Amino acid sequence: MDETVAEFIKRTILKIPMTEMMTILKAWDFLPENQLQTVNFRQRKESLVQDLVLLCENKRASLRDAALLDIIYTQFHQHQKVWDVFQMSKEPGEDVDLFDMEQFKSSFEKILRRALKNVTVSFRDAEENAVWIRIAWGTQYRKPNQYKPVFVVYYSQTPYVFTSFCHLKSNTPLLSQKFETHNSTMPLQENLELDMHMDSRIIHENRIEKERVQRVTQETFGDYPQPRLEFAQYKLETKFKSDFHGGILAERKEPLRCLIKFSSPHLLEALKSLAPAGIADAPLSPLLTCIPNKGMNYFKIRDK
Repeated sequence: MDETVAEFIKRTILKIPMTEMMTILKAWDFLPENQLQTVNFRQRKESLVQDLVLLCENKRASLRDAALLDIIYTQFHQHQKVWDVFQMSKEPGEDVDLFDMEQFKSSFEKILRRALKNVTVSFRDAEENAVWIRIAWGTQYRKPNQYKPVFVVYYSQTPYVFTSFCHLKSNTPLLSQKFETHNSTMPLQENLELDMHMDSRIIHENRIEKERVQRVTQETFGDYPQPRLEFAQYKLETKFKSDFHGGILAERKEPLRCLIKFSSPHLLEALKSLAPAGIADAPLSPLLTCIPNKGMNYFKIRDK
């Protein structure tokens, strides 16, 4: 398995909450259930991820397999993204075509590849005749960035398309210019234009939320480049609190301790981009946004 694929799978699994881990892995259906039963899901997450990545390496997981796992994770957490809604329109008097999903997938991918060589397109069928499309954009000289994909959800036999936030604004027209359908008795049609005005209420709602997030982000971080910082570390000490009496932890006098470390080649810019990308709510926690003002990247958090 390629190192980039292993890293992609590792990062995706790290995003999955432990309570959803088995459910998502079973939905992925890449690792057999008998192999999953050999994995200790009670160990530390970092160790668990290493074990799962090793199993994927032994099965020689491909980029397509890794992209499918990311689609499934996103389906479970679709509420964390901001979606734009489009309506496809036809020429007046044109009949509704019978739909062939496999032909649609093939044609959709061909059109994107014809316009942009470096692009990865993955599909997953869902309930209610929907298809999820994951598009990782590249450029003329760079391979697709698997960590900033755009997702498209299309319900066949309906004119509606939902798209998530696209980081490369220059590629947005590629989605809005062409969306195809196929009639089993007629040649492929390529004249379905996406109309931004499907439902003014939905578009307005998305626009207002995006503007709020951008405003809060600018108020928090400013509109200037952030200082370069590669990590921030937080030590937490807190006593166990619960509404239920009894239990081992309830009798513990020593505080619970944990260490959290955020790392990135440019951590503050990464934090600044979280809310606009739909990954986190705005505003971010003051524990993250206070870093530039305090001039610190080591923090100790205790009970008051």
